[in-house]
Amino acid sequence: MFSQELLSRRRAEHPIIASNTCRQSDQAVQEERVMDEELHDHDRGLGFDLSTLIARRRLFTLFAGAGLAAVIASCGSDSKSSATSSAAAQTTSAAALQTIPEETAGPYPGDGSNGVDVLSESGIVRSDIRSSFGSSTTVAKGVPTTIKLTLVDTNGGAPLPGAAVYIWHCDADGQYSMYSQGVTDENYLRGVQEADANGVVTFTSIYPACYSGRWPHIHYEVYPSIADATMASNRLATSQLALTAEASAAVYATDGYPNSTQKLSQVSLATDMVFSDGAELETPTITGSAADGYTIAMSAAIQT
Repeated sequence: MFSQELLSRRRAEHPIIASNTCRQSDQAVQEERVMDEELHDHDRGLGFDLSTLIARRRLFTLFAGAGLAAVIASCGSDSKSSATSSAAAQTTSAAALQTIPEETAGPYPGDGSNGVDVLSESGIVRSDIRSSFGSSTTVAKGVPTTIKLTLVDTNGGAPLPGAAVYIWHCDADGQYSMYSQGVTDENYLRGVQEADANGVVTFTSIYPACYSGRWPHIHYEVYPSIADATMASNRLATSQLALTAEASAAVYATDGYPNSTQKLSQVSLATDMVFSDGAELETPTITGSAADGYTIAMSAAIQT
């Protein structure tokens, strides 16, 4: 558990600290490492049971299909327009309430579950994650990107104000702060935010690179509250965002992303070992341009 000293620092950095605690069993889901000859190993981890994950997602699909069939069966005596409207509403509701897929945190989470722990450091609660904090003030360079997640409860779809999100991703060279050679003394592109009254967290960052063996992505963990976001074992969910091919190609065509265009051509969602079983609930809406910056937005349903 976190210390009183750390909690006091958190209160000083953030005005509201939720007291609600809700724990879920920590599932060890890890990726198989791949060797990147130019950029080092990244993100396939120590082993990852895809069959369990695929079975779980197929179960979600089965439930969604069963719900739609029930709606159609119950509308036999209604008008065609009424039945169509009801079925559409039910389908939308079912899709919105599907829990985000549980994914590996990878070998570079920085949450204490694999070596270093940034969650215990003063300064981690912030919205702009481009710079390191503490002994270093190095700023990660790249195409400006805003990341916005809306957290909702799977039970009814209500927003989750006061929940917290820890987010992290690689830099424009495909390296992870705190782990990759040359940036072990940095902690940029990592941060924690508390959800507002609408369940929204917003981070200012850069667009991540593409590296060997992985589709461009962003990692995140969801916690019951800011106070709980000090230990990986307190997390409610761990997942990833699958970035789009169009935005990624445009970013990697700019200066500052060496080798990303080549790496992107060697991988696809179908071959990525995290997203190959489906990324429908992990693909955000991306708007903007490489010249002006991008906004990445997605709603994430959390089982509390």
